[in-house]
Amino acid sequence: MENMGTVTFIFDEKLCKGCGICAALCPKQVYDRNEEGKPVFARSEACIGCQLCELRCPDFAIRIRRNA
Repeated sequence: MENMGTVTFIFDEKLCKGCGICAALCPKQVYDRNEEGKPVFARSEACIGCQLCELRCPDFAIRIRRNA
């Protein structure tokens, strides 16, 4: 879990199969992918908290929470 100011990024690497859907759908290109194809929350300051990555993740590996 990483607190990134406006959002908290929660990622369960054990659930992720590295499909890349999260990175492909992100409207702000927040994600990079590691050598296994798994997401890296690389540009957290650009995240708008839209939760598309969370909603479309087939493995339920990503959660985005907006901070107060």
